[in-house]
Amino acid sequence: MTKTPLQFRHNGRDVALFVDGGVNLLVALRELIGDMTPKFGCGQGGCGACSVLIDGELHLSCLTLAETVNGRSIETLDGMKDGPNLHPLQRAFMEHHGLQCGFCTPGFLMLMTAVLEREPDISDEDILDVLASNLCRCTGYQNIVKAVRAAAAEMRAT
Repeated sequence: MTKTPLQFRHNGRDVALFVDGGVNLLVALRELIGDMTPKFGCGQGGCGACSVLIDGELHLSCLTLAETVNGRSIETLDGMKDGPNLHPLQRAFMEHHGLQCGFCTPGFLMLMTAVLEREPDISDEDILDVLASNLCRCTGYQNIVKAVRAAAAEMRAT
């Protein structure tokens, strides 16, 4: 099988690697780079566990061919914090117990990062609509909603 050269920025660092044709971004991130934060959930784009930001826009890495990110910038959960400082969403998820097993958490954090950066004054109703695109099997969403509301308020204040 022919390997395709691929170069992109991953959480602020330049990456160069070769991928097999047809490999999705999730596999490239996890198996070739070692970034285990995007999770394999359903493999069909229905759960959001594999969400990443590509040039600041939310994408499902299980549905994104790796070769399509050549020259682009990819951000995962590992890239959210600023050195030792957690992103407001990361802090809020911890403070408001927005996770239990944590499997879905990277997807929720990437989803809401993309949304809150575009729409910091999002309404509670719209938060619920947006969160419905990702699946959590543990929490019942109440604490996830609390965490997102708290992070949104903090991000608006800064």
